[in-house]
Amino acid sequence: MGRGPHLVTAMKAIRTAAVSLAAAVCLALGAVTLVPAALGLQHYVIVSGSMTGTYDRGSVVFDEQAPVAALQRGDVITYSPPAFAPAGHATGLVTHRIFSIDRAHGHAVYRTKGDANPAPDPWTFSLDQPRQAKVVAHVPYVGYALAALEIRWVRMLAIGVPALLLAISILAGMVAEARAERRLEDEALLQGSGQQI
Repeated sequence: MGRGPHLVTAMKAIRTAAVSLAAAVCLALGAVTLVPAALGLQHYVIVSGSMTGTYDRGSVVFDEQAPVAALQRGDVITYSPPAFAPAGHATGLVTHRIFSIDRAHGHAVYRTKGDANPAPDPWTFSLDQPRQAKVVAHVPYVGYALAALEIRWVRMLAIGVPALLLAISILAGMVAEARAERRLEDEALLQGSGQQI
């Protein structure tokens, strides 16, 4: 007889936990992606080990658009290497520290270096735009989750499994509540008929 109310309470607790977990995940992803974007920051996932010790693989770095004229040796920037860069570098973005700034033909020429690399990058480059992405903050290891969410089936699982569990929890709670109400009605009928005898 006492099993119905306990089941309803357990189902409500599961439902509350599922909703709380989903809300926490949404808030965490919002904090890492939407809030910085609202503040004008761009985010990039570190996919190599060249900055290990400063920004480990899987970290997310947040960049602001800084004036190129204000860049200094030691600043960490995210940029596209020149087209003549060795294979593997010319197709993606690089987040490295400015190793040197020289002058050639009246403009600045930059060389960068990954903090974990033994030598500077084998290319130099100029920055043609007035502003450049400069790292201002980072969050370690969150990039793995963001990178995984770019895979369609992972994204579907991340959304679908909690939604399915929540739906099952709600449905089971409704069934348990209906059974408990039916049991109470049956007990009331039995008590009512017993009083009439």
